[in-house]
Amino acid sequence: MGFIPYGRQDISEQDVEAVMAVLRSDWITQGPAIEHFEHAVANYCEVRYAVAVSSSTAALHIACLAADVGSGELVWTSPNTFVASANCSLYCNAEIDFVDIDSRTYNLSVDALSQKIKAAEKDGNLPTVLIPVHLAGQSCEMAQIAVLAEQYGFTVIEDASHAIGAAYQGKPIGGCAFSEMTVFSFHPVKIMTTGEGGMILTNQEVLYNRLIRLRSHGITRNPDLMTEPSHGPWYYQQLELGVNYRMTDIQAALGLSQLQRLDAFVARRSKIAARYNKELANLPLTLPWQHPDTLSSWHLYIVRLQLHKLEKSHRQVFEKLRQLDIGVNLHYIPVHTQPYYQQMGFQWGDFPVAEQYYQEAISLPIYYGLTDTDQERVIEALTISLS
Repeated sequence: MGFIPYGRQDISEQDVEAVMAVLRSDWITQGPAIEHFEHAVANYCEVRYAVAVSSSTAALHIACLAADVGSGELVWTSPNTFVASANCSLYCNAEIDFVDIDSRTYNLSVDALSQKIKAAEKDGNLPTVLIPVHLAGQSCEMAQIAVLAEQYGFTVIEDASHAIGAAYQGKPIGGCAFSEMTVFSFHPVKIMTTGEGGMILTNQEVLYNRLIRLRSHGITRNPDLMTEPSHGPWYYQQLELGVNYRMTDIQAALGLSQLQRLDAFVARRSKIAARYNKELANLPLTLPWQHPDTLSSWHLYIVRLQLHKLEKSHRQVFEKLRQLDIGVNLHYIPVHTQPYYQQMGFQWGDFPVAEQYYQEAISLPIYYGLTDTDQERVIEALTISLS
């Protein structure tokens, strides 16, 4: 019957033709396809600017640089995320700390954030940047976060790596109504793909111009931004230390083609999630809870084992599912428990809600090409594994 992964890309003949057209063109990198892709995503998300880059990790890095994160600055994020959400601040020589998660959404807790901010204000150690992570495709409670950002003066960068195609309060994620910047991922297991790739969205022209420079060595060819008159049509200036995080036209062509099916991708994932909700309701599991302000893109479908009702451990259930060729995964190991972060002084017990979640969570297969028959196999295997 074959192995069922937890996630995978869906590549159509239209996608292949779009990539082939670029390969046959004069531009396979740094050409017009990138700008077309950026404009299309910006229009979809109802935001002014978009900057395509080589990965969402790259996007997080230069978003932090554009927000002036550096030595002596402090960034906060969720411990329940991939390490890139925290590493991006360390790339900038800043400090990192975490805010525990909400027990229902598994996103950064607004209550925990509010309490931590009040304590930090007394200590004179408020964050420069907050990076809320939209886990599994469900938005954080951005309206409340924006109120706190306004009150305490920190910048908000949304890590929406899971959430293109999702919505918050009826508006597309990526519109930056409650943040300075939003980051997307186009990794193959995400909602849509460019192979590898990412994007930063913003409504602020100053940030946009800086992001454009930072992704390409800190260089500008715009005479209006230069420190002296141009020497000629060949001239450019490096205004700051940037990096090479550019996307290729090959990737952009694939992304532009995939974007045309984004709504279909999300609709199918939503249907799969609804079936899981129905078929798993009577099992000893906690199913995903959705905040009424959100419409998830369902990058992940995460269940939590009600271990007090089971005679098996978390690991035993996970391994049994793998033995049955169900490619479950776990998102995520709390970042603060990684050895690298423990060397900084973080330890088990620092963020107990995230740690409890980790001990119970399993991500089930969910992707556009998952058939009803395959999903039935997942449900049957999960039932067997829990018994």
